Amino acid sequence: MPLIDITNPYIIKFLVESYEKTSKLRLRWNLHHQEQLQQAATLNREEKGITDIDVIRAPMEGGLAAITRDHVSSGYNRRRTPIRDTKTVPGISSMRKGHSIVDIGLGDSKDEPKLARPDTDFSPDPIMRPVDPKLTEILYKDIPVYGREVYLRHRNHINPEDKYYFAETSYWDYGWRLKDSFFRKNQPQCGRVWKLTKSIRSRTGPQPDPAHYKDSDMPGPTKCT
Repeated sequence: MPLIDITNPYIIKFLVESYEKTSKLRLRWNLHHQEQLQQAATLNREEKGITDIDVIRAPMEGGLAAITRDHVSSGYNRRRTPIRDTKTVPGISSMRKGHSIVDIGLGDSKDEPKLARPDTDFSPDPIMRPVDPKLTEILYKDIPVYGREVYLRHRNHINPEDKYYFAETSYWDYGWRLKDSFFRKNQPQCGRVWKLTKSIRSRTGPQPDPAHYKDSDMPGPTKCT
């Protein structure tokens, strides 16, 4: 929408008339509500004697009844004897029963002496599985044939589930304990050869089947070429 040309005499006359009309409407409204405006401006009202402290005290006094009621009911419930549906109530001493690394079958106390602990021992379980002593000897031999880098290189070839009891990072969730999966236990007995993929990715591209792949000719007369 184009802007109004305020230099045009007709536009100036229209604007002056609009401003005068608006001013008269506002003046009329003020004269009509003069008494209400004066009453609201002077605040000549009946004083009720309510102070700021009274406003704060009102909701506090209203909640005292609920506090007294809850105190009486809680005191009654504290003196009651709890009902036990079982003979023994599980506590901290039974938290390890059936949930330790040995119980769930992830480790053996013979290989790791730290796992042979009583149920009352709540020290944290070991994070890493025991390292092969032959592999540990690499750390104490001379470099560059041995040393920390060679040790880490050998450790890198070991599966994470063979080094740790549980997945320590979310990155290990993919492929964790893949040997126990359905696809590893039910592998196909026959080998698979991806003919199409190999032919497409080859240097020469896809090639026709060899002659011995074709069906043999039916017995009978054949057309000589």
